Amino acid sequence: MSKSESLLRLTIPAMLALAAATLTGTAQAADMGKEQCAGIAKAGKNDCVTKTNVCHGHATVDSKSDAWIYLPTGTCERIVGAHLVVVEVPAAQQEKSN
Repeated sequence: MSKSESLLRLTIPAMLALAAATLTGTAQAADMGKEQCAGIAKAGKNDCVTKTNVCHGHATVDSKSDAWIYLPTGTCERIVGAHLVVVEVPAAQQEKSN
């Protein structure tokens, strides 16, 4: 078996596990009646995980397109400049936000 085949055999299960974890985290937020809304968070007030950081409160500018906050379900679509995102939140961070 070549190195690329080995890598591919390891990568596919990892990708499937990541997809399942993402769906689980999203389902938990939906169960709590919350959605992840991006594009409206004030600097330093994002809830968690963006492309440039992995923790809440680290957005450096207001209304950054990938910085999100939890809002009650159905609220985000009513805010100008806001858009829904689906981001996997680390389990430890979810426990703190409850």
